[in-house]
Amino acid sequence: MDFVSYMSDALHEAQAAARRGEVPVGAVLVGADGRVLARAGNRTRELSDPTAHAEILAIRAACAAAGSERLPGARLWVTLEPCPMCAAAISAARIATLYYGAEDPRMGGVRHGARVFEHRQCHHRPEVIDGIAAAESRGLLREFFRQRRG
Repeated sequence: MDFVSYMSDALHEAQAAARRGEVPVGAVLVGADGRVLARAGNRTRELSDPTAHAEILAIRAACAAAGSERLPGARLWVTLEPCPMCAAAISAARIATLYYGAEDPRMGGVRHGARVFEHRQCHHRPEVIDGIAAAESRGLLREFFRQRRG
């Protein structure tokens, strides 16, 4: 199968989240067959739910559609390095590959902070490919927070 990037779709979800007043993070979950299973943007404020991160919402929707708590062979595209909560959910769902854009040195849980996939207790470690459309992802976040502080 030829490589296809879904980061532009994830960026679209992040932009939609920003328009809703949410931190602009977007995620797209793609099945082993290349079909989009779910897409989401942050909705923590809208849903009054601190767990309503883009990754979690996409995983929940894909698992519900599949009728399974696991998504073997799936690939997740997300605009920002997942936090520890999202990294743990990615592992629990057995997602095969994680692609993310911008690093998150403050709250990240993959390359920074908790480094969830490096713990001995982590039962499943996805392949991780970072830096995809990182500048665009960082730009969305910077502009969002600049407007909030402005």
